[in-house]
Amino acid sequence: MLRGPNPVANSIGDIHRHKRKVFSKIFSHEALESYLPKIQLVIKDTLRAWSSEPEPINVYHEAQKLTFRMAIRVLLGFRIPDEELGRLFEVYQQFVENVFSLPVDLPFSGYRRGIRARETLQKGLEKAIQEKLQNTQGKDYADALDILIESGKEHGKELTMQELKDGTLELIFAAYATTASASTSLIMQLLKHPRVLEKLREELRSKGILHNGCICEGSLRLDNINGLQYLDCVIKEVLRLFTPISGGYRTVLQTFELDGFQIPKGWSVMYSIRDTHDTAPVFKDVDVFDPDRFGQGRSEDKEGRFHYLPFGGGVRTCLGKHLAKLFLKALAIELASTSRFELATRTFPRITLVPVVHPVDGLKVKFFGLDSNQNEILTGTDAMLGATV
Repeated sequence: MLRGPNPVANSIGDIHRHKRKVFSKIFSHEALESYLPKIQLVIKDTLRAWSSEPEPINVYHEAQKLTFRMAIRVLLGFRIPDEELGRLFEVYQQFVENVFSLPVDLPFSGYRRGIRARETLQKGLEKAIQEKLQNTQGKDYADALDILIESGKEHGKELTMQELKDGTLELIFAAYATTASASTSLIMQLLKHPRVLEKLREELRSKGILHNGCICEGSLRLDNINGLQYLDCVIKEVLRLFTPISGGYRTVLQTFELDGFQIPKGWSVMYSIRDTHDTAPVFKDVDVFDPDRFGQGRSEDKEGRFHYLPFGGGVRTCLGKHLAKLFLKALAIELASTSRFELATRTFPRITLVPVVHPVDGLKVKFFGLDSNQNEILTGTDAMLGATV
């Protein structure tokens, strides 16, 4: 399997329990608090780059770059130069494109391309891991890779380089595709619904986070962000209507009956997240983007345990869900505070569901930076044109 032996999603028994225990530390409240400033910095730098582009950007492609950069810089703490990081991203895309290929190792097969990409990727990761190990000896751990390393020591067994590479690749994979999909959906919905964007700005102002078009220094702490109720509703609605993953597979542990049909023990079954969100009777007007459905007055997701499950459910619910939601909230805050953006095509693109939800054309959008007074920051070319008028 291209993702390596025993990834969390496929492991069982004691291996699965141990991995979840380690990963729960990686996504704990304390860990998220330490990640937040770095997440903000990565997002700020990215939006500044998007706003400086003279042409519209492909949001989905750029969101993939953003989430990859977040995984490398924030989760893993690697200090890889931008040029090398760009090359690593291209290799990683080749790996992801072939990760679910049929395991037939023939020349020119997708599986063979995936193997080659994985080998190249792991060489780059090994170099970054070795550099980090040399530079962080004796320091307290502050990111996911440090926690991974410490977990091995706690059990009296230091992880091998291969185990570190496999764990690193698993963390990147977990943070990449689904978060890029949700980020793109978020931007598209803010474009479609300017009133939602303005209501977000109003909440940020009322909570003292946004003042005179600027984010107040020190205002974006984890508890403050978690206290933004309307922002939480917006993210929930994006994930309800545009859940990145359609569903998941499970093995039946004991025979049961559903709607008069007997499902035998040992069978594989698939649960559909998207159909659940579309058909659950508690969701009114299921096709309408309506963040207020999650507000205190309605709380439509509270009617049933499994009516709302964008991150799956049960003991195998996504461990990274809190990091993903924090990233999306930080992105929404920065979009509401420092950017103006416009659809660069006549109509909104059609959505495809494979391999994850995304617009067929990637969503072409023109970004404009804003100064502290919410005025556009002109690019060099635009400024020269303005001076000659």
